[in-house]
Amino acid sequence: MIEAPQDETEDPVFVELLAEGAVALVTLNRPGERNPLDRRTISALYSQLVRLTTSNLIDAIIVTGAGPAFSAGGDLKGYTSLFDRPEEFLVFMEEFSALCDLLETCSQVTVAMVNGDCVAGGLEIALSCDFVTIAEDARIGDGHLRFGQLPGAGGSQRIVRAIGAQRAKHWLLSGDLFGAEEAVRAGLAIETAPRDRLLERTLSIVLNATLHSSLARRKMKQLIRYAVDTHLSDGLQREIQLVLDYATTSQDAREGLAAFAERRNPRYLGR
Repeated sequence: MIEAPQDETEDPVFVELLAEGAVALVTLNRPGERNPLDRRTISALYSQLVRLTTSNLIDAIIVTGAGPAFSAGGDLKGYTSLFDRPEEFLVFMEEFSALCDLLETCSQVTVAMVNGDCVAGGLEIALSCDFVTIAEDARIGDGHLRFGQLPGAGGSQRIVRAIGAQRAKHWLLSGDLFGAEEAVRAGLAIETAPRDRLLERTLSIVLNATLHSSLARRKMKQLIRYAVDTHLSDGLQREIQLVLDYATTSQDAREGLAAFAERRNPRYLGR
């Protein structure tokens, strides 16, 4: 069983299990500094995510922040020293990028529960998740150009895919932060709620998405990735091959049809 550290104030990330252990709530835990994403935090978050994503017991992962912010982004004070050591800076970017890739490609449902300001690196984490929910009083945006910086963990690439090139240009080039309603209108977030009800609403969305076969869910996420990453003709061909393999080799595909015919709830086995 995965548990939170005993002294959460000393750990930049802690984990709590919800929904009878099937949902992991992963919290960035440096609220006094607005949850900056320095190398220590990135390393801790990545380690926790590796443990969670390789567990057959975890169906969903919710990432959020402690205190008033989700994350204000990278540790700007520490960047100067990294800029002076290009090899270390490259390692940092690769670690951050690997973290975002894991959130995007894992079999679990991943959600960024944006409880407060979500900026720069915080936005990059949010963009990597399957869903984003956001508190009504939260703000979200790229913000890198406000301090002469550039996104290095996939933010410039994922935001174009998430909200379209024209709107993404506005978000990236203005450096502005946007309110929750604008995030929903842009298609970046799927729902906004009062801060005190945000976890309740997020859990509802998560549990609804984890009702089905975990194997089929993993395959569905692969299909979605095809749509994002490949030309339409290639994606259509990959879809045919994946569905053929799933339908002809998976017990879950047959169980779903049997449950429909017998008017009962399916009993899925695959993972």
